[in-house]
Amino acid sequence: MNDPFATRVKAAAVAGWWTVLIALVFAIVLWTVSRLIMATRPAWFLSMCGPDITWAQMQRLFLWVITAFKLFLWLLVLAVIWLTLWGRQLQKRTLTGWCSS
Repeated sequence: MNDPFATRVKAAAVAGWWTVLIALVFAIVLWTVSRLIMATRPAWFLSMCGPDITWAQMQRLFLWVITAFKLFLWLLVLAVIWLTLWGRQLQKRTLTGWCSS
């Protein structure tokens, strides 16, 4: 017997894992770009950010943005793990007949 709700929860878990993978790739690209910019320190980048910005402030800003993104990513991973475990539990209950259809 195939419960539609269990199927939807499992599909949400799969979509969540794809979202985590894409966010992880984005975080790696963001970190690489920030390291590249901080290593080369192009003048056009500071002029683009404003007249009162220094490289120390820019480094602190990069650090805060990457840290906040990683915290968001960890919350997303926890939610997806919960969805995955819940979907497996629903699937087990559906296969053993614990859920009513």
